Amino acid sequence: MCGIAGVFDPGGDLVDACVLDRMIDAVRHRGPDGRGTYIDGPLGFAHARLSIVDVAGGHQPMHNADRSLSIVFNGEIFNYVELRDDLERRGHRFRTSSDTEVILHAYAEKGAACVDEFNGQWAFALWDRRAQRLMLSRDRLGVRPLFYTRVGRRFVFASEIKALFRHPLVARELDLDALRQTFTFWSPLAPRTPFKGVFEVPAGHSAMVDVSGLDVFPYWRIDFSAPAEPLSDDACAEQLLALLQDATRIRLRADVPVGAYLSGGIDSTVVSTLAARCGHTQPHTFSVTFDEQEYDESAYQNEVAAFLGARHCAVRCSPQDIAGVFPDVVWHAERPLLRTAPAPLFLLSRLVRHHGFKVVLTGEGSDEMLGGYDIFKEAKIRAFCAARPCSRLRPLLFKRLYPYLKNVQAQSPAYLRTFFRADRDPSNLLTSHMPRWEMTAGLTRLLSAEVREAIEGRDPYEDVRESLPGDFAQWSGLARAQYLEAAALLPGYILSSQGDRVAMAHGVESRFPFLDHRIVEFAASLPARLKMKALNEKYILKRAAGHLIPRTVSRRRKQPYRAPDARCFVSSDRPRGTREYVDDLLSPATLARYGVFNPAAVAHLVARVRGAQTPAAKDDMGIVGVVSTQLLIDQFVGHFS
Repeated sequence: MCGIAGVFDPGGDLVDACVLDRMIDAVRHRGPDGRGTYIDGPLGFAHARLSIVDVAGGHQPMHNADRSLSIVFNGEIFNYVELRDDLERRGHRFRTSSDTEVILHAYAEKGAACVDEFNGQWAFALWDRRAQRLMLSRDRLGVRPLFYTRVGRRFVFASEIKALFRHPLVARELDLDALRQTFTFWSPLAPRTPFKGVFEVPAGHSAMVDVSGLDVFPYWRIDFSAPAEPLSDDACAEQLLALLQDATRIRLRADVPVGAYLSGGIDSTVVSTLAARCGHTQPHTFSVTFDEQEYDESAYQNEVAAFLGARHCAVRCSPQDIAGVFPDVVWHAERPLLRTAPAPLFLLSRLVRHHGFKVVLTGEGSDEMLGGYDIFKEAKIRAFCAARPCSRLRPLLFKRLYPYLKNVQAQSPAYLRTFFRADRDPSNLLTSHMPRWEMTAGLTRLLSAEVREAIEGRDPYEDVRESLPGDFAQWSGLARAQYLEAAALLPGYILSSQGDRVAMAHGVESRFPFLDHRIVEFAASLPARLKMKALNEKYILKRAAGHLIPRTVSRRRKQPYRAPDARCFVSSDRPRGTREYVDDLLSPATLARYGVFNPAAVAHLVARVRGAQTPAAKDDMGIVGVVSTQLLIDQFVGHFS
């Protein structure tokens, strides 16, 4: 893992080395082990290194033998050993044992199509001197970030937006359409970012930049269009387990120790177990625990750690801890947040680095690919209720999804039917996600009159509809829901704010076996019944790997990862430092000066949350959203109006 930055001026002006230094210094947390720059006339590269593979020889920027190709690379190509062997058979000669050099030779062999061969997580920029062309690429699922902007004829790119802002000509201004998207989908939809004129290379896309301009193009997407009917459930389970074993094996490739995150759920337990079986040393596992029982999973974490014989470390996280680090979390996330969940993971990665680890395996991606989220169950129950609109029993199934939410457990069937939109037309292509999105979109009531006027009349869902595959309507209901989750929430929030950004804040690389593209493509080919059998989520994973882990974990009810939200900022027992920065950001004077939110609406929200024993979900998100947006303006823009 690393940080990259660069400038390309097709007009031919020499790139300023001081600008490159300032840009890469902004992301030095991503690569604290070394740095380097390279200038070739109109092209300038900068790199901050986190040394994991070929510690001695993998310095960047890296060049091929005749310096006709140069690269800066953030990420890992996990199948680089096999690719290198193939390239050597084709006559290529290597000077290092790094995966970075494999990319250079693969490009020399196949051009931009080389990414089709990569199994990994990457963001790289490759300079082709002969063609005077710059190639950028981002991995299939969007694990690693890559941003860019245009300043006149200059093309500026970096791993994080804060590095772009170190260029003296890059302006800082909020994008109100992106704010609207965030207050609907939890993050802007790529290529849009929170800042006007700053764009993100979407997941599964590459780009070419030369004197003729910029061309961004897709090379991969998840395809649920033709599920295959497997020969048997057992054969399918065996294939999934074999893929998981190999995905885990190649993600243990490193010249430094590799640890694992342990949540206490089935996904991280399976990954940790497979990793322990592959490894030759005692496993090291890391967890977050909470004081509040409704969030805490430490009993299961400790049970799995004991089962694995692991050296286990945990960080205990309180609401005060979350509020204390939240400004740092927003600084690294570079976008408004509607949940505090990234903050405990920020503390967790700090713990990992403190114990001398740079790499961890995680179980992220299993829920999206194998049908594990409650939102998928909601969609199934919604369709079940719609088939018999007069039933009083069917809406009660919603209570089974959320036994930990007291507000849901106390409601009548009629209320549940209305709250979960059970009467919605199931043929609506976005119906699985509309309840979540509409509830979140209600937060726009907090915006100032000026901002609401600026975004009025714009349909936030149109961008989603326009991005759907042409045959989306023919997919199953579960397939459509999975695609929406993987295309919107996964890269923009789960793998970004809750993934790369909080881990790399401390120079920790996360690796995701469930997001191996072979597993993703295999899961997409499975019929819905193997992913969700009745309301039994991730059925095929339990069948494939349940026998490898403790029964208490394989059979436990799914507990989604959550953290305390609004009360971290507005409760009466906040520590002094938190009280000062939050009260300032939420004060009528600061709200009016920044101009994004309506001071009266925010004051009403704060009073309602303080008076509630259990705040509503939308109020939780409202407080977190206002605090994080105010922090973002304060840190990156200075003021809005």
